[in-house]
Amino acid sequence: MATRKLYAGAKLRETRKRLGLTQKDFAAKLGVSLPYLNQMENNNRPVSTTVVLALAQEFGFDVTELSSGDSARLVSDMREAMADPVFADNAPPMADLRLAASNAPAFARAFLDLHRAYRETRERLASLDEALGRDDSRLQPSPWDEVRDFFHYCDNYIDAVDRAAEHFAARAAPDQSAASLAAETLKRAGIRIAHADTPRLRDFDATARVLTLSGRAAPETRSFQLLLQLALLDHEPLIEATLDLARFQSDAARAIAKIGLSNYFAGAALMPYGAFLAAAQDTRHDLELLAHRFGASIEQVAHRLSTLQRPGAKGVPFFFVRVDQAGTITKRHSATRLQFARFGGACPLWNVHRAFETPGRFLRQLAETPDGVRYISLARDVSKPGGSFGAPTRRFAIALGCELRHAGALVYADDLDLSNPRAFEPIGISCRICERTQCHQRSVPPLERRLSITPNQRGVLPYEVG
Repeated sequence: MATRKLYAGAKLRETRKRLGLTQKDFAAKLGVSLPYLNQMENNNRPVSTTVVLALAQEFGFDVTELSSGDSARLVSDMREAMADPVFADNAPPMADLRLAASNAPAFARAFLDLHRAYRETRERLASLDEALGRDDSRLQPSPWDEVRDFFHYCDNYIDAVDRAAEHFAARAAPDQSAASLAAETLKRAGIRIAHADTPRLRDFDATARVLTLSGRAAPETRSFQLLLQLALLDHEPLIEATLDLARFQSDAARAIAKIGLSNYFAGAALMPYGAFLAAAQDTRHDLELLAHRFGASIEQVAHRLSTLQRPGAKGVPFFFVRVDQAGTITKRHSATRLQFARFGGACPLWNVHRAFETPGRFLRQLAETPDGVRYISLARDVSKPGGSFGAPTRRFAIALGCELRHAGALVYADDLDLSNPRAFEPIGISCRICERTQCHQRSVPPLERRLSITPNQRGVLPYEVG
């Protein structure tokens, strides 16, 4: 196996300066020429075995410090920082990151410190802006965040689209599903519906007038995709008018929102407002019964429950969230006082993270936030197989919950000890803005609190929050 060449110019230069030597004197002590040392310090040449031995013998230098471990960590950290949307159009190639880490590590660390300060400042401003209810136009949101905020501030209920979907579903025969009606409507418009063994859920060829659905997808997914395509074709004027009213700041945000509104129509047609609200109340929000009754998935039902905020006919105000295995929030909405952090993941004490450990089961949790509000939360995994051997499985978990005062309307609250204060787990929103001082799962200190660090004492955390 070939020996890996060692480039450690920055470390050589740092060592020479620490010793107070000129390049000429340092080269002489190492037994190399001045040009050769200059090339090594600028990473144009690898550090030779002769130089490594001379460093150890002449200066007692620990040669393990020349290893590339620190450089590799810097590259990894910079790659993570460059994933920030602010660098979306200007992210440098990996080769540049490696050069910066090896040739200019001090600059790389300064960049990381600067990016960390930027993220913390942005998070602090975002949390303050939300608390104060103001909008800072200097902080341009990403298109994705702008769309999520649009649905959030509409209370996740779009009245015109919801009523249009309900009106469409009402045209179905008593024994006909909304998806079947959508298929008939598309066929009357000259669109052929085909099924294929493909991982792509939906593919509409506008020229050939062919809509292809994946035969690998679950029936409820195919129904949803049929209704989504119907929304894009038959209800485009309504969707475009809604987008005009939203006044998005970029074309990308408008395009994302168009898909979001089409998804909204599909869910509202599959589970029409009036019928779904009545069924939810009748079943006491039993997600499995509702999924069976409306031919929907558990996730679709949970998401629909979070949209039942029609004026004059509101359902239980729920929060709904979906997270991936890393704890990153991929969907979020709350009609309750519980809000989700704009940056970072969800609280690790929340039961949604444990849902991955118990696939196919509902987990119940009684929780209390730092403001003293108590909730009942339901969590379950919603993994999505790829449909063939070797195809990747998309793993998510969802949580649906409401404030404790609505617990009587949920079948999942039966037999829980709602009157016992010790039954409620202390959860937060995000470690950076959580006020709890004794949390054993805290990952980072809160932004706005003073820290007390005592070297000779150690509790659960290496610091105390003042």
